[in-house]
Amino acid sequence: MGAPAVVQRGVVTTDTHRLFAETVLPYLDDAHNLARWLTGNATDAEDVTQEACMRALRALDRAPVANPRAWLLVITRNTAFTWLARNRPKSVVLTDDPEAAADAFGVETAAPDAGLIAAADAAALEKALAGLPLPFREVLVMREMNGLSYREIADAIDAPIGTVMSRLARARGLMLAALKGQI
Repeated sequence: MGAPAVVQRGVVTTDTHRLFAETVLPYLDDAHNLARWLTGNATDAEDVTQEACMRALRALDRAPVANPRAWLLVITRNTAFTWLARNRPKSVVLTDDPEAAADAFGVETAAPDAGLIAAADAAALEKALAGLPLPFREVLVMREMNGLSYREIADAIDAPIGTVMSRLARARGLMLAALKGQI
């Protein structure tokens, strides 16, 4: 006989473990990446990602998940905002880890001077991204780093596609202006 197919309230069954492994784990890096950009550092992102995974685990028995990646990112986004409201009310979140930024942007170095230039570029990008207002930063991260479609982002932030498009355009413009100011 196999494991029970029904998840009892508060009890995690073998089927729930399997469903969690299939639905959540493949997108864990995307969730952590989004959490990192929303919180501003990897340590806080780990806390947010862990809480998001717990919320996802509890929600698995409620309804089938049509788009697991978008579903997990919505949970991560909401968890990050809850965490930020609880731990950093009305504060600006910045990060000062250029190595993590270089890793996030996939910068590979061929020579020592190329490494310095790439690190400076990554630091400039991270600084410009961190300087964006949160609504612009989140759509830019969801689109450019997590590769979500406009529809998926619209569903995630509960806004019309037009709002997503205008926020992306504004975020890109602000990034360009910030980067031009640093050159």
